[in-house]
Amino acid sequence: MSHPGAEPARPGGRGADPGRYDAVVLAGGRATRMGGAAKPALLVGGAPIAARVLAAVADADRSVLVGEPVPGVRVDVVTREEPAGGGPVAGLAAGLAAVRAPVVAVLGGDLPFVTAAAVRDLRSALAAQPQAAAALLVDDAGRDQYLCAVWRAGALRSALRAVGGPAGVPLRAVVAAAGGPVLRRAAAGGGPPAWFDCDTEQDLATAREWAGG
Repeated sequence: MSHPGAEPARPGGRGADPGRYDAVVLAGGRATRMGGAAKPALLVGGAPIAARVLAAVADADRSVLVGEPVPGVRVDVVTREEPAGGGPVAGLAAGLAAVRAPVVAVLGGDLPFVTAAAVRDLRSALAAQPQAAAALLVDDAGRDQYLCAVWRAGALRSALRAVGGPAGVPLRAVVAAAGGPVLRRAAAGGGPPAWFDCDTEQDLATAREWAGG
């Protein structure tokens, strides 16, 4: 099922260069459904999930990790949300403070199958619609995937100011305050979905099976 208005991703995410961007990866959170494990450091396909996420944004001008450093994973900036444990919007605000580029990819640190093609497709969709504030993936049930998105940095800063907080504010409130159209993109078919996240032990087992062990 697709989200009303969601457009299918172009195979391979090809097209004109969508321009410079930075990337913010949210790797905090308590992971209560996984016994408090540091999800970004868990291995899928022989690599930490965070490493797989960052591989999808390897061409970003600057990579920002919000959360604890992940052993063996290199980024340009590591920062933490204020207050600690303040939620994803607090983490987003902390990461955005280190962003310099006009566009920023916002990804969860528990997305083992997000790809460079998926990120590029979102960037290209945003570049093609100058009035749009953001582009995000929707899953196969039509739900917005807030942590698989690309934003105009200025629009994201404005949205964060509008919602206040940021501790405890839901991500959907930030999208609602975007101040411009938010583009919805259906993930390209073939292979595990880019938006699949590892929230539970079963999710992790599924991801490892899909990745081949």
